[in-house]
Amino acid sequence: MPTASALTLADRAAAQSRALPPLLVEAERIAATVILGEHGRKRAGPGESFWQYRPYSFGDSTQRIDWHRSARSDRVFIRENEWEAANTLWLWASPSVSMTFKSHLAQVTKAERAQLLVMAVAALAVRGNERVSALGSPYAPDHTRMQLAKMADWFLRSEGPALPAYARMPRFSGAVMAGDFFETPEDIAAALTPLASAGVRGHLVQVVDPAEETLPYTGRVEFHEMAGPLRFLSARAETLRQSYLERLAAHREQLREMCHRIGWSFIVHRTDQPPLQTLLSLHALISGEAVR
Repeated sequence: MPTASALTLADRAAAQSRALPPLLVEAERIAATVILGEHGRKRAGPGESFWQYRPYSFGDSTQRIDWHRSARSDRVFIRENEWEAANTLWLWASPSVSMTFKSHLAQVTKAERAQLLVMAVAALAVRGNERVSALGSPYAPDHTRMQLAKMADWFLRSEGPALPAYARMPRFSGAVMAGDFFETPEDIAAALTPLASAGVRGHLVQVVDPAEETLPYTGRVEFHEMAGPLRFLSARAETLRQSYLERLAAHREQLREMCHRIGWSFIVHRTDQPPLQTLLSLHALISGEAVR
């Protein structure tokens, strides 16, 4: 059963999502576009769930005739099922040790903000009757509030690699991945390219602490690697700022180029800023309203 803290996270995420319009997830399809919202996924297509009957017309396969329904009328009816190739949204929040960082300039850790962002996106998707799941979790995609609680519990308990592991997803799935993504661009590309090649349309959210953006330290400072044994003592930390910012900008530009190459979007979120603006950006990107 989901823990109390997981339910709290789900409630916080739902509260953030209420400030936005219902999520519309639009994914490019070979033959159709799935539009969420008031009408959900209700369109004819190759699925198993019944949608509607319609009169038989020339060219329809006789195997699609519903003889029980036709027997009650003087017309022949085709049984149409609901299109079940609708986009499923997969969410991932990095469980890396580096995500536990919180400087004096922020009130939350990077992990807390990444989890809130992906859960708010999940809550928006569920409001649109879209199926969601946590990447790497044992939960099948669903569109219920209980699914949100299970996902929140999973994110709070999740342990694993700093980058998402490849998982087979239905073609045309969508993904939102939040982490600091300070790994090498080559490692990040190796983790994400197989997903993009499989037809997954993704959105990368780099969650950073304001101290990681500005390096505000001065004087004698010792820097520790959170996920390793490395330490560096600087007598004048302020002298590192310019070269650090240049390296950060270069790294981020490589991430943008990689995302552009594989057809994904890339945005940055600082933990000292409210999550609403980032959620609005994600909503626009996922719904196709923003130009990638």
